Amino acid sequence: MVASQFDHYLQDDSATVAAGQCLGRSIHNDGAVIFLEGNLGAGKTTFSRGVMRAFGHSGAVKSPTYTLVEPYEFGDRLVYHFDLYRLGDPEELEYMGIRDYFSESSICLVEWPVRGLGVLPSADIIVTLRVKPPGRELNLQALSERGISILRRLNVE
Repeated sequence: MVASQFDHYLQDDSATVAAGQCLGRSIHNDGAVIFLEGNLGAGKTTFSRGVMRAFGHSGAVKSPTYTLVEPYEFGDRLVYHFDLYRLGDPEELEYMGIRDYFSESSICLVEWPVRGLGVLPSADIIVTLRVKPPGRELNLQALSERGISILRRLNVE
């Protein structure tokens, strides 16, 4: 495995959740900005559910399409799940105080990051999911030293 990129085939939704859990466990005590890319139905929210499970969340994880962000608190860990699909203009993010969410210790999962270009910080990791029946292809790409460090710790079964 190259430390800056990782590719894997995911057979089904449970494999997608498991891959998200692996990434979540790899984050350890770091914060991270993770962009989730893929068409509608590609598995971005399913993958996010896995990341949340790595931190102990057992409830539902729904895409915050209308609220734009759903916060999750795990002790002193903050994970923010964004879905920018319905965002009309990136400047709307400024009005909601977007910069307050992106701290060194928070984990920010951003679906449809292209809709927030120019306002969002750079990603540490880009997660790309592509439907490939019967499952999907997963590509993880590290774009920062922090992202490379996270992918080095990745342990996918």
